[in-house]
Amino acid sequence: MPKLVRLYILSVVVGFAVAALFVAGLVLLDVGGLRHLVQGDSGPLAIFLLWFFNGIVFSGVQFAYRIMRMAEKPQPPQGGNRAPVTAPRPALAKAPARR
Repeated sequence: MPKLVRLYILSVVVGFAVAALFVAGLVLLDVGGLRHLVQGDSGPLAIFLLWFFNGIVFSGVQFAYRIMRMAEKPQPPQGGNRAPVTAPRPALAKAPARR
């Protein structure tokens, strides 16, 4: 299996695990009266959908974070003649005097 596919699958697993912890925290802390809302007939469906859609978001964030961490570290500039940088001076131009 290619490394990138393995990385993606691992990111999906971690993302859905974090989503499960997040949804459990939402229900246990009763954020916005969520515990009361999910105790009804369609509560398991609501919990599943909340977990599933948060899992998609967290998986995408996890994968993007891991991909961006793969970037090469920027190297300091090398080479050149180490000449000092001077500010440009304006050139003089002839203009008629106003009276």
